Amino acid sequence: MSGSKDASVANARRIDIEKPYWDQNTYRGRALHFLTVTNPLNLFVSSKELERARDIVTKYRKGDSLEQLEVTADELWRCKYLYDSAYHPDTGEKMLMIGRMSAQVPMNMMITGCMLTFYKTTAHVITWQWVNQSFNATVNYTNRSGSSPIPMNTILQSYAVATGGAVITALGLNRLFRSAPPLVGRLVPFAAVAAANCVNIPFMRMSELKNGIELQTEDGTKVGYSSRAARKAITAVTLSRILMASPSMILAPIVMNMMDRRQLLRNARWAVVPIQVLICGVCLTFATPLCCALFVQRVPIAVNDLEPEVRDQILLRNRNLQTVYYNKGL
Repeated sequence: MSGSKDASVANARRIDIEKPYWDQNTYRGRALHFLTVTNPLNLFVSSKELERARDIVTKYRKGDSLEQLEVTADELWRCKYLYDSAYHPDTGEKMLMIGRMSAQVPMNMMITGCMLTFYKTTAHVITWQWVNQSFNATVNYTNRSGSSPIPMNTILQSYAVATGGAVITALGLNRLFRSAPPLVGRLVPFAAVAAANCVNIPFMRMSELKNGIELQTEDGTKVGYSSRAARKAITAVTLSRILMASPSMILAPIVMNMMDRRQLLRNARWAVVPIQVLICGVCLTFATPLCCALFVQRVPIAVNDLEPEVRDQILLRNRNLQTVYYNKGL
C-alpha cells in the first residue's frame, strides 16, 4: 500500500514539460516564454551541455524522477528550454545553427542593418533582399514540421516568389521615390520586407489554406480541419512578422537621417553599418519575442464560427462541443 501511495505522490509532483513554463493565456507569460526561446545566448551553449540537456529531457519524458536525474525543477526547465532551442521538436535532430529561433536576433540585425545601408543601387538591393530571403528560407526549412513536412518544391517556390517580390518592390519604390526626401528612400527596404512577408507566409502554408488547419479539442484530440481558421492563423503570423521588423527598419532610418542632416558622420562613413546594425540589434532583441507573443499560440475558436460543413461534422460527433483549438504557428 505504501509503495502505491508513494508512486501516486510522485506522479502528482511530475512537471508537464510539454507545455511552456509560463501561463500562455497572458501576454506577460507569452512574452517571457519567447524571451527565453529567442535568447541569443543559447547559441553559445556547448555541445556537451546540449547533449546533457537532451539526455535529461528524454529520461524525464520516459518516467525518471527529478531525484533520479539529480536535478531541481528549475534545472529541468532550463534543460527543456535548451533542448527546444537546439533540437527539432518532431525529429529530435539537432537543427542548423542559423535556423534556430535563438539565431533570429543576431542574424536579422546583421542582415537588416546591411539592407538599410545598401539600398540605393540595383546590385545592392538584389544582393541584400536575396540574402534576407535566403535566411528566411533556411529558417523555414530548419523549423519544418516533422509529422507533415512542407515539400521541398514548396519551400523553393516560396523562396523564389518572396525574393522576386521583395526585389521588385524595392526597385520599383526606389524608382518611384527617386526625387523624394532621403528618409522616404531609407524606408523602402521595410516596404519590400513587408511585401515579401505578405507573399512568403501564405505561399509556404498554401496547403493549410486549401485543406484547412488541424482543429483539436482542449485535450488535444483531432476533430477536423478548417480553412477559415487557417486564414486567421496566417493573417496573425504575417502581421506579427511585419510588426517584428518595423521598429528596427523604421527607427534606424530616422536616426541615420537625423545624423546625415547634422553631418555627424561626415568624416566617419565607415561607422554607418555598425551603427545601423547596433540599432537593429537593440530593437530586435525586444521586438522579436514581444511580437511573437502578441497572439496566443494555441488559438480557441467557436465551433459555430467555422465553415458550416466543418461545424456540422464536429457537432455530429460531439453535440456539446462549443470550442476547438488550432496551432497558429510562428
